[in-house]
Amino acid sequence: MTKAPTAAVLLIGNEVLSGRTKDKNLGFIADYLAALGIDLLEARVVADDEADIIAAVNALRARYTYVFTTGGIGPTHDDITSECIAKAFGVGISHHPEAVEILLAYFKENGREPNEARLRMARVPDGATLIENPVSKAPGFRMENVFVMAGVPKIMQAMMDKIAPQLVRGAIVQSRTIVFQGGEGDVAKPLKDIQDRFGDVTIGSYPFESPQGFATNLVLRSRDAAMLDQAVAEVSAAAALLVQEGKARGWSLA
Repeated sequence: MTKAPTAAVLLIGNEVLSGRTKDKNLGFIADYLAALGIDLLEARVVADDEADIIAAVNALRARYTYVFTTGGIGPTHDDITSECIAKAFGVGISHHPEAVEILLAYFKENGREPNEARLRMARVPDGATLIENPVSKAPGFRMENVFVMAGVPKIMQAMMDKIAPQLVRGAIVQSRTIVFQGGEGDVAKPLKDIQDRFGDVTIGSYPFESPQGFATNLVLRSRDAAMLDQAVAEVSAAAALLVQEGKARGWSLA
């Protein structure tokens, strides 16, 4: 099977770490990438600290096919992501002519003063390409395999739609869920045995409380449909057998 593209997400902002802003971006990006067949393998949250942002960007861009950042490209003093990306890549930063043109037209249309702070949003690392912002016009940008987006969810989501055509896609991961009326400890051994035989299938167990008592969602994921079907059949059979044996011995798996 062809190896799928990989990705990391870097959430930037003191407000996320303090709890002031409840992140809504990571889940959206994870779902979006999954639909494109891109494996999201890591997510980090860093403060508005230059050294930390640069270190995180350099570590992630070297390891994954794509890196998606959110936050820190607005007009205020603590919006330092653009400068940090430039330093991470060892390039200069300046007002991008096209970004300036976009912003000036937007400010004129909305009666806003094109002051120095607002024009900071046109500062882009040298060599970067713009990411269109259909919502509030201030663009994001792409620097090699790093995509820099706004932190406002509505804007970030619109930017993802503009980014998507640029991304190499992989085969879509298929997912199946089996509800087991028992605890994780009951099903752990047979799950491991099945997992050992099906290397191309990822098997996870996620407990929850059902009306009948404790239960477990058994989730199987794979790009290989035939292999997934075989693994699902084995897990289903093992789960059914456990329930049957438990009832016969008078045990309560719940």
